[in-house]
Parts: sequence; structure tokens; C-alpha cells
Amino acid sequence: MKEYKSLTDIQSDISGDKITLRDLVLHYLGNIEKQASLNAFLEVYGDEALQRADLIQDKIKQGRAGKLAGMVIALKDNICYKGHHVSASSKILQGFESVYSATVVERLLAEDAIIIGRTNCDEFAMGASNENSAYGPVHNALDPERVSGGSSGGSAVSVQSDCCLAALGSDTGGSVRQPAAFCGVYGLKPTYGRVSRYGLIAYASSFDQIGTFTKSVTDSRKLMEVMAGKDPMDATTSEKPVLTQSNVHTQKKFRISYIRECIEHEGIDPDVKAATMKLIQELREKGHEVNEISFPYLEYLVPVYYVLTTAEASSNLSRFSGMLYGHRSDQGHDLDSMIRKSRSEGFGTEVKRRIMLGTFVLSAGYFDAYYTKAQQVRRLVQDKTEALLREADFILSPTTPTAAFKLGEKAGNPIAMYLADLYTVHANISGHPALSFPYGSDKNGMPIGMQLMSDHFNESALLDFTEVL
Repeated sequence: MKEYKSLTDIQSDISGDKITLRDLVLHYLGNIEKQASLNAFLEVYGDEALQRADLIQDKIKQGRAGKLAGMVIALKDNICYKGHHVSASSKILQGFESVYSATVVERLLAEDAIIIGRTNCDEFAMGASNENSAYGPVHNALDPERVSGGSSGGSAVSVQSDCCLAALGSDTGGSVRQPAAFCGVYGLKPTYGRVSRYGLIAYASSFDQIGTFTKSVTDSRKLMEVMAGKDPMDATTSEKPVLTQSNVHTQKKFRISYIRECIEHEGIDPDVKAATMKLIQELREKGHEVNEISFPYLEYLVPVYYVLTTAEASSNLSRFSGMLYGHRSDQGHDLDSMIRKSRSEGFGTEVKRRIMLGTFVLSAGYFDAYYTKAQQVRRLVQDKTEALLREADFILSPTTPTAAFKLGEKAGNPIAMYLADLYTVHANISGHPALSFPYGSDKNGMPIGMQLMSDHFNESALLDFTEVL
């Protein structure tokens, strides 16, 4: 079976009796089995997916199928699906079965999407390479010796390796866009509040957003139309209208700004820089207005991000105590030792590091010096970004400073690993939507991703523009 790039093609072939939905699911299940060494999936719902395929096939014949009929999708292992295991790729939740479904899952199922499995990720979504999973790293399908990106590496590789049409991930500091760039697919982080977080295992609640991995812009749009919107289970969701059908104007010229400090940063790979400059030139040749701007807070983004997210993580992860669910140590001799042993045994090294850092920045004597100061800088970043987007339609940058690096290359240097988020954390700090799209490759043949940011709740413009690039 051919590799399908969009839901439109799948639905066309199903309606033309070229394939059945069961054929499609069997194709994806076969690819998952063949590429098991990539370690993208933690669990596959094979029988369930086939049963659902037959039911939806009948609905298609009867003309009453939902708008996502034919969409086979994977879930990151921190998105709850009732009656299915969810672990955030951590031993502390090993064997835990969710008692409810995330709002996004309910909305996908209501429109007849098929969920094929749950995908590997960095433990509790903390990482930039998918090497922090309790179940081993995810390998890049183009070069298994290289990382998939993180934390949603399994979701990115599941789409990259044609094991499903699309996948969901969570993006706290680039965890959708960075692996999308490393794997050569589209990765969309919506505006904070655009998509419900109900049923997403929290890392940093004021940063987390559920996003999409797809092979086409049109599928990103279709998923957003279904998932986005107000949810009474999440008070942070917006009542603003959700995305509408594409209104692409191929003749319209846009104003695009690129940040000088991103291009001139000492950490940027020459191939990534060259690709960025090539894209800028192409945009100008197409008649778009492209201007260089300065963003003086670039060097503060990663420190601000890690101060604030670790502070929130230290609070959010306090619920994993061994008392109510998940791993409980049998080495404790009283309540205090049982909790300490359970957390010490259940959490991995990176999660422990971030909990300790978050506890430190919230502690007496350091709260104002770190947490309060970081919140003040966050406001400066938000205000500056909004000012820049009043003068431009989009802000352009590389998605990542480099293409996918070798497994283990940065594992011993947390600071070097954190800098992989240099260009992506901006959108999470400010809450703006951002899209990573594939654009060329480096000297090793690994994909390069480019990132566009737009004004709050203007995902439609991002998708429209990228579709006609």
C-alpha cells in the first residue's frame, strides 16, 4: 500500500473502493511491527483498531461517518484514554490504567478517528531527545543512531515512519515542534488555551499545550477544527471561534520578521543557518516583505523557561507519592519513608533533577531572586512579542539550532541538551501559536525544520501561509 500523506487522499480511495479502512489499519500495524526497533510505540491497540475500522467502514457506506473517518492516529503516553494504560513513560505510573479520557480523545473519537496506540516519550515530557524514557530511547527512522527529538519523539517517529497518519503530542517548550523538525514532519503548537488540557498529565500547567504531528498542513487544520474550543473541564480554554476552512489567498503578500540574534547565535549549525537564509531569500523573491528585527531577550528564554517550568513541575508531580496509584515501594517502614522510597524508585534522573531545581527556586530566600524575577521577564517577553507581531504577520526562525544529533551525544550535559530548546521555548513563554515545517536537510541528510509564530489564536493564518509556501 502506498504511503498516504493526507486524510483527503485516504477518504478518496475509500470512497472509490480502492482500499478499505481495515486494509489501512492492517498496513499501519504491519509497519509498526516491521519497525519495532525504533521503539516509537509502548502499546499497540491492534484488535481494537481493527474492530473500530469495521464499524466506521459501515458508517462510511451509510453516509453518516464523522469528518475524521479514515484518520488513524497515535497518542503520546501522557494523554489519557479511558480503559487504557497511560504512564508518561515513567516507572512511577507503570501499569496504571486511565479511568477517563482526555477531552481531545473524546472529540477525536466522536468524529470517527481510530487510535492505534500510545507512543514513547521523555519521562513526564521532560527532555529534548527522547532519551529520558523509562522504556528506552526512540530512534530516528532516517538514521537510527540519531535521536527523534523530545519529548514527543515517539509521536513524531510514528508519523515519520508511516505507522499512522497523524499523532498527538504535548508541547511545553518545543516538545512537538522540535521532534517534528528532527523527523521532517509538520508540528503545530496551538495558542495556550486553544486546546483543552483536560486529561493531559501535567508537566508545567501554564506552558503545556496539546499539539499535532502530520504529513500535511490540511490534516493539521482538520485536527484543530475538531480538538479546539471551549471545554468546561479546563478553565483556561478560550471561547474564541475555532479554525474554519482554509482561506488561502495565493496572491496575498505577508510581512515576515526574522530575529537577528537567532541567525547569529553561536550555537546554530551552519547548514541550519544557510537553510534559513535561503528561505528568507525565497520569501523576498515571492514578493513578501521580510525584515530583520532584534529580540534582546533571546539569551534569557531558556533560563526563564527552566525556572518557571521546574517550579510548576515540583508542584504538579507531588501527587505521585505511591499513596493512591502507580508505583509503591515495599522498602518503606513508615509513611515518610514509603513516599520517599516510592518517588526515588519511580522517577528517573531528569525528572528528579527538575523537581529539585523547582523546589529550590520556590524555597524561602530564593523565591524572589529566581521565580519572581523569571515571571517578570516572562511578562517582558510576552509584551515584546506582541509588539513585534503588531508590525508583522509572522516571526520566522529555525525550529532548532541543529538537525538531529547522535544518541548519547548530549546525554551527559544537561545544559547543552536544554539549549536544543533555544528557539522553541519562546512561543510557550509568550503563549503564541507556532508551527514547524520541514525545509531541506543538512549535510548528513537529516531534516531541517523552520518555525513560524503568529498572533494569539491565529493558527489559521499560520496554516494558510505554510500551505502556499
